[in-house]
Amino acid sequence: MNSTRSGFTLIELLILVVIVGLLAAITIPKFQAIRGRSYVSSMRADLHGLANLQDLYYGEHSSYSTDAAALDFSASEGVTVAFGEADSFGWSASAVHSALGPGRACGIYHGGAAPMTPARVISTVQCTG
Repeated sequence: MNSTRSGFTLIELLILVVIVGLLAAITIPKFQAIRGRSYVSSMRADLHGLANLQDLYYGEHSSYSTDAAALDFSASEGVTVAFGEADSFGWSASAVHSALGPGRACGIYHGGAAPMTPARVISTVQCTG
């Protein structure tokens, strides 16, 4: 009597596990890098939006504001925006994301305000990391 068995051998299963492991080792770091860039993009977008709102506010009040409610500003999920200073001569702010490690931030300043780290060029959002 000749019986045939169907299925995978142990060696075939081990090779499959190794291949899946290699694919995961390649794709997981790339996914994390893409996710990190999306967090930085959220911070940049929030600061650009804040700059637009500051311009609108200045047009109505001849001064800038550090009051997010007065500006009708709300940050994206996970983003914390900190105002540096604001007066009739300029304003500054920085942003961090809760999912990013320390040292990764974006900043902007306008007019005569003191620069917020890492901003070094006036009216330009700049980020570290």
